[in-house]
Amino acid sequence: MVCSLDMPNPRKPSYLDFDSASYPWKPDIDYKKHPEKYRVGKGEQGVLICEPYKSEIGRHWRFRTPEIATQSSQTIFAMFLQYLSSVDFVGADMARKYLQMGYTRARRYANYKGGRKYDREKDYEQLERGTGSEEKARAAEIFYRSYKKAEADPVYAKMKKDWKQTRG
Repeated sequence: MVCSLDMPNPRKPSYLDFDSASYPWKPDIDYKKHPEKYRVGKGEQGVLICEPYKSEIGRHWRFRTPEIATQSSQTIFAMFLQYLSSVDFVGADMARKYLQMGYTRARRYANYKGGRKYDREKDYEQLERGTGSEEKARAAEIFYRSYKKAEADPVYAKMKKDWKQTRG
Protein backbone atom coordinates (compact mmCIF):
# COMPACT_ATOMS: atom_id res chain seq x y z
CA MET A 1 0.00 0.00 0.00
CA VAL A 2 1.27 3.48 -0.88
CA CYS A 3 1.06 6.08 1.79
CA SER A 4 -0.76 9.23 0.66
CA LEU A 5 2.14 11.28 2.01
CA ASP A 6 4.36 9.68 -0.65
CA MET A 7 2.00 10.57 -3.49
CA PRO A 8 2.81 13.72 -5.46
CA ASN A 9 0.35 16.57 -5.16
CA PRO A 10 -1.77 16.29 -8.34
CA ARG A 11 -2.24 20.07 -8.39
CA LYS A 12 1.43 20.89 -7.96
CA PRO A 13 3.00 22.21 -11.20
CA SER A 14 5.56 19.81 -12.65
CA TYR A 15 8.24 22.50 -12.95
CA LEU A 16 8.61 22.60 -9.16
CA ASP A 17 10.31 19.19 -9.09
CA PHE A 18 12.17 19.71 -12.35
CA ASP A 19 15.11 17.33 -12.81
CA SER A 20 17.62 19.27 -14.93
CA ALA A 21 20.12 16.39 -14.95
CA SER A 22 17.78 14.17 -16.95
CA TYR A 23 16.53 16.96 -19.23
CA PRO A 24 17.92 16.37 -22.74
CA TRP A 25 18.51 20.08 -23.46
CA LYS A 26 21.51 21.71 -21.80
CA PRO A 27 22.37 25.42 -21.50
CA ASP A 28 26.11 24.83 -22.01
CA ILE A 29 25.76 23.35 -25.53
CA ASP A 30 26.02 25.55 -28.61
CA TYR A 31 23.34 23.90 -30.73
CA LYS A 32 24.47 25.71 -33.87
CA LYS A 33 27.91 24.10 -33.54
CA HIS A 34 26.50 20.79 -32.29
CA PRO A 35 23.07 20.33 -33.88
CA GLU A 36 23.38 16.56 -33.50
CA LYS A 37 22.76 17.00 -29.76
CA TYR A 38 19.36 18.64 -30.33
CA ARG A 39 16.16 16.69 -29.73
CA VAL A 40 12.76 17.78 -31.02
CA GLY A 41 10.83 16.88 -27.87
CA LYS A 42 7.23 17.77 -27.14
CA GLY A 43 5.72 21.19 -27.59
CA GLU A 44 8.04 23.91 -26.36
CA GLN A 45 10.62 21.78 -24.56
CA GLY A 46 14.09 23.30 -24.62
CA VAL A 47 12.97 26.65 -25.99
CA LEU A 48 14.39 28.69 -23.11
CA ILE A 49 17.66 26.75 -23.00
CA CYS A 50 19.03 26.07 -26.49
CA GLU A 51 21.65 28.64 -27.42
CA PRO A 52 22.39 30.53 -29.58
CA TYR A 53 18.78 30.28 -30.79
CA LYS A 54 17.33 31.36 -27.45
CA SER A 55 19.21 34.65 -27.73
CA GLU A 56 18.60 35.10 -31.46
CA ILE A 57 14.86 34.47 -31.38
CA GLY A 58 13.92 35.24 -27.78
CA ARG A 59 14.70 38.94 -28.01
CA HIS A 60 11.88 39.30 -30.55
CA TRP A 61 9.30 37.33 -28.54
CA ARG A 62 6.61 39.68 -27.16
CA PHE A 63 2.84 39.42 -26.71
CA ARG A 64 1.75 42.34 -24.50
CA THR A 65 -0.72 43.72 -27.08
CA PRO A 66 -2.11 42.45 -30.38
CA GLU A 67 0.04 45.01 -32.21
CA ILE A 68 3.20 43.87 -30.43
CA ALA A 69 2.22 40.21 -30.97
CA THR A 70 1.74 40.86 -34.69
CA GLN A 71 5.21 42.38 -35.07
CA SER A 72 6.79 39.68 -32.91
CA SER A 73 5.13 36.76 -34.67
CA GLN A 74 5.97 38.19 -38.11
CA THR A 75 9.62 38.65 -37.14
CA ILE A 76 9.90 35.15 -35.67
CA PHE A 77 8.11 33.60 -38.65
CA ALA A 78 10.55 35.38 -40.99
CA MET A 79 13.39 33.90 -38.93
CA PHE A 80 11.73 30.48 -39.23
CA LEU A 81 11.74 30.82 -43.03
CA GLN A 82 15.37 32.00 -43.00
CA TYR A 83 16.43 28.99 -40.92
CA LEU A 84 14.59 26.72 -43.36
CA SER A 85 16.30 28.32 -46.36
CA SER A 86 19.66 27.84 -44.60
CA VAL A 87 18.77 24.17 -43.97
CA ASP A 88 19.05 24.83 -40.23
CA PHE A 89 16.43 22.53 -38.77
CA VAL A 90 17.30 23.33 -35.16
CA GLY A 91 16.80 27.06 -35.77
CA ALA A 92 13.53 26.44 -37.61
CA ASP A 93 12.25 24.17 -34.84
CA MET A 94 13.22 26.68 -32.18
CA ALA A 95 11.46 29.50 -34.08
CA ARG A 96 8.38 27.26 -34.35
CA LYS A 97 8.58 26.66 -30.59
CA TYR A 98 8.71 30.41 -29.90
CA LEU A 99 5.61 30.89 -32.04
CA GLN A 100 3.88 28.11 -30.11
CA MET A 101 5.01 29.59 -26.82
CA GLY A 102 3.68 33.00 -27.87
CA TYR A 103 0.31 31.35 -28.28
CA THR A 104 0.39 29.35 -25.03
CA ARG A 105 1.72 32.15 -22.83
CA ALA A 106 -0.64 34.78 -24.22
CA ARG A 107 -3.47 32.26 -23.79
CA ARG A 108 -2.43 31.76 -20.15
CA TYR A 109 -2.72 35.52 -19.57
CA ALA A 110 -6.06 35.51 -21.39
CA ASN A 111 -7.34 32.78 -19.06
CA TYR A 112 -5.82 33.89 -15.75
CA LYS A 113 -5.29 37.38 -14.37
CA GLY A 114 -1.56 38.02 -14.14
CA GLY A 115 -0.85 34.77 -16.00
CA ARG A 116 -0.73 32.74 -12.79
CA LYS A 117 -2.57 29.44 -12.96
CA TYR A 118 -1.86 28.09 -9.45
CA ASP A 119 -2.11 29.57 -5.97
CA ARG A 120 1.09 28.70 -4.13
CA GLU A 121 -0.44 29.83 -0.82
CA LYS A 122 -3.33 27.33 -1.17
CA ASP A 123 -1.41 24.12 -1.94
CA TYR A 124 -1.26 24.96 -5.65
CA GLU A 125 -5.00 25.09 -6.07
CA GLN A 126 -5.88 26.16 -9.60
CA LEU A 127 -7.00 29.77 -9.74
CA GLU A 128 -10.28 30.90 -11.27
CA ARG A 129 -10.27 30.76 -15.04
CA GLY A 130 -11.71 33.56 -17.15
CA THR A 131 -10.19 36.39 -15.14
CA GLY A 132 -7.60 37.32 -17.75
CA SER A 133 -7.34 39.80 -20.58
CA GLU A 134 -9.25 39.93 -23.87
CA GLU A 135 -6.25 41.74 -25.34
CA LYS A 136 -4.06 38.72 -24.55
CA ALA A 137 -6.64 36.44 -26.19
CA ARG A 138 -6.23 38.42 -29.42
CA ALA A 139 -2.44 38.23 -29.07
CA ALA A 140 -2.74 34.46 -28.62
CA GLU A 141 -4.77 34.16 -31.84
CA ILE A 142 -2.09 36.05 -33.75
CA PHE A 143 0.67 33.72 -32.53
CA TYR A 144 -1.54 30.66 -33.08
CA ARG A 145 -1.95 31.47 -36.78
CA SER A 146 1.82 31.88 -37.24
CA TYR A 147 2.55 28.73 -35.24
CA LYS A 148 0.12 26.65 -37.30
CA LYS A 149 1.52 28.10 -40.53
CA ALA A 150 5.03 27.07 -39.45
CA GLU A 151 3.86 23.59 -38.41
CA ALA A 152 2.17 23.08 -41.78
CA ASP A 153 5.15 24.17 -43.86
CA PRO A 154 6.00 21.13 -46.04
CA VAL A 155 9.76 21.75 -45.98
CA TYR A 156 9.70 22.00 -42.18
CA ALA A 157 7.47 18.91 -41.87
CA LYS A 158 9.89 16.83 -43.93
CA MET A 159 12.93 18.12 -42.06
CA LYS A 160 11.24 17.36 -38.73
CA LYS A 161 10.25 13.85 -39.79
CA ASP A 162 13.78 13.11 -41.03
CA TRP A 163 15.35 14.60 -37.89
CA LYS A 164 13.18 12.56 -35.55
CA GLN A 165 13.92 9.36 -37.49
CA THR A 166 17.68 9.87 -37.35
CA ARG A 167 18.22 11.80 -34.09
CA GLY A 168 15.12 11.75 -31.98
